Amino acid sequence: IMSPKKKKNGHPQDPDKPVESSEDQVTPESPEVELADDASTEQNDESGSSSLFGKLGEGTLLQRRMDENFLEYASYVIRDRAIPNLVDGLKPVQRRILWSLHQKDDGKFIKVANIVGHSMQYHPHGDASIGDALVVLTNKQYLIEGQGNFGNVFTGDPAAASRYIECRLTDMARTQLFNNELTEFVPSYDGRNKEPVCLPSKLPLLLMLGAEGIAVGLSAKILPHNFCELLEAQISILRKQSFQVLPDFPAAGLMDASSYNDGKGSIKIRAKIEVKDQSTLHITEIPPATTTESLISSIEDATRKGKLKVRSINDFTAEKIEIEIKSSPGLHAEKLVPALYAFTGCETSVSSRLIVIRDNRPVEMSVSEVLEFNTQQLVDLLRRELELKEQKLLEDLFFKTLVRIFIENRIYKKIESCKSNEAIYKAIYKGFEPYRSEYYRDIIDDDIEMLLGVRIRRISLFDINRHKEEMEKVQADLVETRKYLKSITRYTINHIKGLLKKYGGQYPRRTQLTEFVAVTAKDAAFKSLKFSYDRAKGYLGHKISGDEFQIPCSRYDKLLMVFKDGSYKVIEVPDKLFVGKDVIYCARPDRDQEITMAYQSKGVTYLKRFTFGGTITNKDYRLAPEKSKVLFFEEETPEDLYIKFKAAPRQKVNQQIAKPRELAVKSAKAKGNQISIKEVQFIRTKPPRNWDPDAAISELRFV
Repeated sequence: IMSPKKKKNGHPQDPDKPVESSEDQVTPESPEVELADDASTEQNDESGSSSLFGKLGEGTLLQRRMDENFLEYASYVIRDRAIPNLVDGLKPVQRRILWSLHQKDDGKFIKVANIVGHSMQYHPHGDASIGDALVVLTNKQYLIEGQGNFGNVFTGDPAAASRYIECRLTDMARTQLFNNELTEFVPSYDGRNKEPVCLPSKLPLLLMLGAEGIAVGLSAKILPHNFCELLEAQISILRKQSFQVLPDFPAAGLMDASSYNDGKGSIKIRAKIEVKDQSTLHITEIPPATTTESLISSIEDATRKGKLKVRSINDFTAEKIEIEIKSSPGLHAEKLVPALYAFTGCETSVSSRLIVIRDNRPVEMSVSEVLEFNTQQLVDLLRRELELKEQKLLEDLFFKTLVRIFIENRIYKKIESCKSNEAIYKAIYKGFEPYRSEYYRDIIDDDIEMLLGVRIRRISLFDINRHKEEMEKVQADLVETRKYLKSITRYTINHIKGLLKKYGGQYPRRTQLTEFVAVTAKDAAFKSLKFSYDRAKGYLGHKISGDEFQIPCSRYDKLLMVFKDGSYKVIEVPDKLFVGKDVIYCARPDRDQEITMAYQSKGVTYLKRFTFGGTITNKDYRLAPEKSKVLFFEEETPEDLYIKFKAAPRQKVNQQIAKPRELAVKSAKAKGNQISIKEVQFIRTKPPRNWDPDAAISELRFV
């Protein structure tokens, strides 16, 4: 993505990039526009194209301008609005708010409306976006301390108007975010002020705060992490040890981060549900991006659809989350928990996409890469601060040395007879020459100006012993600073440990780490529907009052129907469906259920054992050839089958006994074993009334 060019119309652009002149930059009255119109007219006459770009031709001025302007707009939205910067972890509006608070900071609370107005000197957008961003930052509780009604992140209640609430920087923000000497500044959007390019943050703010932004062609979703765990991971990085950090959310909850993949995967978050008694549940923690209002709405919606059996819901949330759910009479509250996870907002999945601005370009990184960058940045910032401190101590020591020599050796006496500035400067330079070895650099005119500014009272009351103690203290600080510079890694670790000791107790882990047992909608659904079949009318469904195949089921169940001609089908549970009067079997499908079946096809009777196996919903299948007739159909396998044949001339055997267990279990498509070519009257598992035990009976054996 190219950095946008600066324009004259005040639109926020990259302020450190000068306006570039180009032949392509034309105004509407520019002659190039007329030439392009003439050329496009000629081209249109030749090609006959009716499209705008067809008229102008590929690569013409208008098309190039469209491409360039859209690219500038996309670059601006990505870099200067929606995506946070890797260096300080902030979006531009957040950085401008914090910088305004830093400029106005006097330790007292400041009205939010004043901060919003001050931020508008740097932010080229409306006050609403600034106020909303400030409220979000305040509710994260790391950088801004609020006073007044800043809304409730648990219930979703909005903050009060900006004129009624106040804020100020936290102690951590004051000490860890700002250092004017290490900050690079650029002109603001209108050129009237200076604003920081990035804040010299010593905290891993990007992972602490998290961020979410939608730009042109890409979006970022960075999950917040625990403050203490991030700092401990930084110590591990400095010690070259392995580490792992996982998200942590203000609303707590239960988290399964097995698929987080170092910030490139996703996590699952569940509400924390406690069983108070046999009929009462309490929800005390909720998933991120969920409010108690939206959660209750999802529970009510699931109850209306028959997915839950809930009697009442009460929301007692204030500073802490507390939602009370009463189960329906006769249902133990514990049985509601899986259904709440399956059908409501009590369980959500959150995907992470860690995209940041690095070197003015959007890049996708992992959590480990970001934290390693932040750690190296911390080392560099601490080193630069120590180097600045060392330079200041050297200058302080240099200044005190010059003052001591100037007073002790009465160099000021040598300028009493001087009648011009040149003579004064020359006398002082000459007076210091014998003592050159006592200070670390040469004297310049500014140093002499400083000495000339020493008051007579200070000279007359000069205490050499006190001055010596002050110099010794400065020298001790200088030695200590140089010691820290030589062992910068150890110094950085001690700095992090100091932050943990001072602030760690304020930010304990809220989200509990665990591994979830998957809850499917089918398993969690209550069997609240009563399916039945009305053979007289030929209808089946859960809205039918029939007396056959009465099956309790849910909307997520499927039903298997077998018809008298040997066909079968798997369907979803219908409200009311006409299937005719030939249904002989209906049940929830079980691919491993053993079935014993006898059927007649083309005058031959067959017997088989099978399992249905896998099926596709609403697809027609067959257990027997077309125009067959099912004579016997039963689950499992009976010990004996009593077969009665219809009487016929010269037929000696009219009844048989079969042992179906001798048959092998095959697929539903198997033809089965032949029983007889005689016409069968019936097949039963027990001898019927007209069974003649004294008549000739043959036993059917399968080999």
